[in-house]
Amino acid sequence: MRRAAAARAAGARTAPTRRTAPVRHAALGLLAAALLAGCGTGTPGAAPEASATPATTAPSGGTAAPDPSRSPAGRTPEGTLLVADFGADTVTFVDPGPDGSGRGGAPIASVKAGTAPYGLVVGEDGRAWVATAEGVAVVDTRQRTRLALIPYATESGPVTTGEYRGGGMGIAMAPDGGHVYVGVNVPGGDGAVEVIDTATREVTGTARVGMRPFDVDVSPDGREVYATDHDSFDVTAVDADTLATRRMEVAPYGTEGGLGSWLKPHYAVVRPSDGALLLPFEGERLAVLDPRTGRVAIERMTANTHQHGAALTSDGTLLVVGTGPIGPDDEEPSLTVRAPDGTERIVPLDGPHEDVAVSKDGRTAYVTGGFTRDGHWNGITVVDLDDEKSEPVRLAAGNRPLGISVL
Repeated sequence: MRRAAAARAAGARTAPTRRTAPVRHAALGLLAAALLAGCGTGTPGAAPEASATPATTAPSGGTAAPDPSRSPAGRTPEGTLLVADFGADTVTFVDPGPDGSGRGGAPIASVKAGTAPYGLVVGEDGRAWVATAEGVAVVDTRQRTRLALIPYATESGPVTTGEYRGGGMGIAMAPDGGHVYVGVNVPGGDGAVEVIDTATREVTGTARVGMRPFDVDVSPDGREVYATDHDSFDVTAVDADTLATRRMEVAPYGTEGGLGSWLKPHYAVVRPSDGALLLPFEGERLAVLDPRTGRVAIERMTANTHQHGAALTSDGTLLVVGTGPIGPDDEEPSLTVRAPDGTERIVPLDGPHEDVAVSKDGRTAYVTGGFTRDGHWNGITVVDLDDEKSEPVRLAAGNRPLGISVL
């Protein structure tokens, strides 16, 4: 397969095609685990700032200083963007400009969260729950203050920064707002989903999941939690009441390359109509996982680029972030706008991006420029979903922003 060849060209080691391979390959697998992780080559546990190529700057040059005059003191306007600053220990509030267009927008304020914030989720009460390396930060988005930092129950090693750090990654909230579920990465081993009671701000349960839970989602009825396990090629379903788990392999290209493979699941969205999980792979294949049966159906995609973040609009349009090429035949970064009938529009992006959120009216997409690997920039690309002829707008925002939410 072309993608398997691309993975080998990118430096991935060849490993058994399935996890049920003969025992004689075990030593090779352990060596790959020690040398390779994440989306491809890299040094597990190393802080990327020590070796990464310099980040491209935000439109204003570097990290833009917040301008608190854009917002009345102590109040955050509706429609403000909140981003997790993976390159700092903060979250940043961003004015998206008139009508959310990005034009004339700028950061409003930054608030301390914790080391290397990754994902975040915001409840109806205006509290944001931010997955950092050292715990889940609780931020009052209306007053722009941190209320608490909840430590993890799972031991994930020293608090560090970088792509391979331990601690929180994906995070989601129950439909009733009563609990938050955070995926905790344990470098070199299986991760966990921790359950936080939003009233007491305490960890009330832990479920073991696969390796490196990039993303966490919740079923529409709130009965199951899904961890997208990046390094183990699977999704773990967690019963929200009993915390019983079951793993479902999602590997449309197989598991060749093991930890060094680029072809792993990253982010998922849950389709409200039937509860299916949609997981994009490489701008070529959309894995549609039925969590009731564990069966995976494959649909064609057209962007032909390595893909990360995903989101759904209220009308069922799927948005997928293309981070850029991993092989010589791949296309550049893009945003896929996929209609419910499967037709796609590909919007080119300038440089790698990571995650995406949608305005409440469903007309605008906000794509973060942080990216988990090299080449990130300190901003957001704003895409008009209604006007196909409009050019994306680049908006300064925080420091290597990854997770994003619209307030």
